Amino acid sequence: MAVQQSPATAPVGPAAANAAAPIVGAAAAQRAETRPRTRRQILGRIGFFVALAFFTLLFLYPFVWLLSASFKTTTEVFNNVLIPNPAHPENYTELTTRAPILGWAWNSVLVSFLAATTVTITSALVAFAFAYFRFPGRNLLFALVLATLMLPGAVTMIPNFLIWNALGFNNSLVPLWAGNLFGSAFYIFLLRQFFLTLPRELFEAARVDGANHLRIWWSIALPLTRAALIVVFVFELKAAWTELLKPLIFVHDIAMYTLPRGLKAIIDNPSIGGQKEWELLAAAGVLVTIPMLVVFFLGQRYFIEGIATTGSKG
Repeated sequence: MAVQQSPATAPVGPAAANAAAPIVGAAAAQRAETRPRTRRQILGRIGFFVALAFFTLLFLYPFVWLLSASFKTTTEVFNNVLIPNPAHPENYTELTTRAPILGWAWNSVLVSFLAATTVTITSALVAFAFAYFRFPGRNLLFALVLATLMLPGAVTMIPNFLIWNALGFNNSLVPLWAGNLFGSAFYIFLLRQFFLTLPRELFEAARVDGANHLRIWWSIALPLTRAALIVVFVFELKAAWTELLKPLIFVHDIAMYTLPRGLKAIIDNPSIGGQKEWELLAAAGVLVTIPMLVVFFLGQRYFIEGIATTGSKG
């Protein structure tokens, strides 16, 4: 009796072998091409992460050095050893004993929060007006707003001082933030570009439902531009936190110093740190830097989202 062979075990004839040879050859060639490509991708990914780690360490090193110096003695500050042995945490208590650092920190928090909040709200209001309303001379007026970016701060320094002095706000914290009540040309431009990406039909539908312009701005436009608003808030918070020139001009009472002005006092005042006690200055620098790092890490998702989407429509 003849044994019937299954297709899997049946011998392959010369014709079938010749037909399958190109397919097998093509598969082998594809695998041969895939292996070098995969190897290049792996090597490229490794190189990317190595470069990323290198630049990360490069940018982190100054802060790590500052943090290390704040725990050293005066003679050890510049020895370039990152792990102090022994550490001197008493530098921070010495700093708070010699200078009202906590009061300066509160002044900086107050000024920075008020400056960031006011400029975000007022700039958003003006930017929405430029993006939504259609009126004669709108582009010319917007160009004039942008033209103010070309004015150096030194040009407006003396007029600003004379205005605030005439209003009776010299030697107070008010001039450090109240100027932001009038918005900022850069932030107006930034937010206008974002408002232009919103569908105008959404605002028209709200108008049909009876909402006024202020209601549309507050209830529709602002929630849809939350990422851009956080970008503006973080930008201005950082700018106000590190501002030194305005406190130098307007603030004279040591109790009303902000942290940057206090750092200047630590360098200048022999009773605080003018005798080249760099470890105290390093400790103060750490106290100034850490809050901004915390703010960035808390808002980095919205910050990156706002940077990525702002300005996609002109």
